[in-house]
Amino acid sequence: MTEPQKALFNWSSGKDSALALYKTLQNSDFKIECLLTSVNQQYQRISMHGIRVELLQEQAESIGIPLKIIEVPEMPTMEVYEKVMTETLIELKQNGITHSIFGDIFLEDLRQYRENQLAKIGFTGVFPIWKIPTYDLIQEFISLGFKTIVVCVNEKYLDKSFVGRIIDQDFINDLPNNVDVCGENGEFHTFTFDGPIFSKPIDFEIGEIVYRKYEKPERQDSSDTACDNNDETAFDFGFWYCDLIKK
Repeated sequence: MTEPQKALFNWSSGKDSALALYKTLQNSDFKIECLLTSVNQQYQRISMHGIRVELLQEQAESIGIPLKIIEVPEMPTMEVYEKVMTETLIELKQNGITHSIFGDIFLEDLRQYRENQLAKIGFTGVFPIWKIPTYDLIQEFISLGFKTIVVCVNEKYLDKSFVGRIIDQDFINDLPNNVDVCGENGEFHTFTFDGPIFSKPIDFEIGEIVYRKYEKPERQDSSDTACDNNDETAFDFGFWYCDLIKK
């Protein structure tokens, strides 16, 4: 019997990460050594999702996998982001890690970018939920008992009323036709707080809902290490955030 490959899991705190991690944990080909997440250095929150570090740490503790945090400036240039990421991966490679696992679903350009960057340092990308229809994924996610809350919406696609909602069948039914049910085009982001990968639910309370608009970066790609598509056109619009506070 061959030894499992040592891997890191790119963790965003959201639903696609949670489902991809669930599937990876069922796969004896890999042993996940750590969860890797990029955090806004200034605000100590997960990039784009806006989740506080304390809740991220609670997730990792409940999952039972060590957490590795990468701190990046707010809206980093690609050069800065790639430098920090490369340095981190080289460090992890010294511990025998050879694979990097993502929750991407169908964004070809993003996958190609990830694979090209990984190849430069001898890593292999793994995509457990790649090309699975997103409606099937969200139904599986719910049926497995996962629970997730919408923490950010792009106003291009959704109004303020969608932020702070739990994803259930009613939420899915309420989505406009042009919105992917998994938010794979950057329409919304989530925080997963319960489900089969957790030893206990993450306890939080809902704080204020705030609106933010960002300056368009020099070149846009995912500064969140897991599964988000940050379409350049998204930055012509603002975002509604629902703050979550650790109890």
